[in-house]
Amino acid sequence: MIYLIITIVGLIILYFIITGQQAFGAEPKGARLQRIQQSGLYKDKQFQNLSPTPSIAEGYSMPKVMYDFFFAKKNPLLKPLNSIPSVHTNLKSLSRNVDVFIWLGHSSYYIQADGISFLIDPVLSSYGSPFKFFNKAFQGSDIFTPEDVPNLDYLVITHDHFDHLDYPTVKAIRDRVGKVILPLGVGAHLERWGYTADQLIEEEWGASIDLKNNSKITYTPARHFSGRKIKRNNTLWTSYVLETPTKKIFLGGDSGYDTHFKMIGDTYGPFDYAIIENGQYNEAWKYIHALPEDVIQASIDVNARNIIPVHSAKFALALHAWNEPLKKVTELGRGKNLDILTPMIGEIVDLNKSDNRFTTWWED
Repeated sequence: MIYLIITIVGLIILYFIITGQQAFGAEPKGARLQRIQQSGLYKDKQFQNLSPTPSIAEGYSMPKVMYDFFFAKKNPLLKPLNSIPSVHTNLKSLSRNVDVFIWLGHSSYYIQADGISFLIDPVLSSYGSPFKFFNKAFQGSDIFTPEDVPNLDYLVITHDHFDHLDYPTVKAIRDRVGKVILPLGVGAHLERWGYTADQLIEEEWGASIDLKNNSKITYTPARHFSGRKIKRNNTLWTSYVLETPTKKIFLGGDSGYDTHFKMIGDTYGPFDYAIIENGQYNEAWKYIHALPEDVIQASIDVNARNIIPVHSAKFALALHAWNEPLKKVTELGRGKNLDILTPMIGEIVDLNKSDNRFTTWWED
């Protein structure tokens, strides 16, 4: 019994030592915590989705999911056999007069529109976790580094998971960031990493913020969860509606399918572009990560003219083949006559061009 107690105490101490590292961020406290507790989205000591959202879907169990993930025979194409094709565009040399979207891998992307620059969920280190040895990027998918990031008007964060909020990247670009747009509670992490309170625009669903050049961004719902430690949902997750004088863009963030997509489309659509997460899915967690068919329905619901799928082709966070998300969403989109845009990492999407066309580069 004494050895068991010593072991348990030792594991608890080890947990606090590990999670006390900078990469794990900080817990909301003080005025920030008080504001969280006053939010209508915060109930039973955590943020809630609009609909009940179990972590594991009906007919599945957590032990079975964990066993399959760690011990079951893996798909031979879980990771690409060769280097991911990509293009290293010089972001710093782009004219501020061009309107572009550039995918940087996984859910990281750079947008310029109407003279304003945005960097969304940048994970530009070679791993999508708190540890360098875990969740490594595919070869060729990590060609962009924090040094490639130009001076930014806005850094935009959708939630605080490690594959969307990367400590090394966010820390490295701090002096090149004007303002940070992020959901309620997530500012605690950035303040620990050296960002000042006046840099942070920290809001919840329904808030609309005026930006430079007569633009604005609105916080809209997503169906997901949050947390960088064992405790979940003490910070909010979000999608965004970005409106500039000439563009209307939906920034989807991680989300399972739900009625919020239709609500967003009815309220803010139609959209010129919708960037929607497509990848790292499984039937077992379909409520928090959309399946390919859900991505198509979400695209229809938000009423988007062009859909850019992200959240794939950099990390193996699920058990499907690395290129399956792109294959499925393009096939399903073709059947619905949707314009699915699939640039390579680093390839420029001209936001003023109505006929962007890209190769099926994932088939090589």
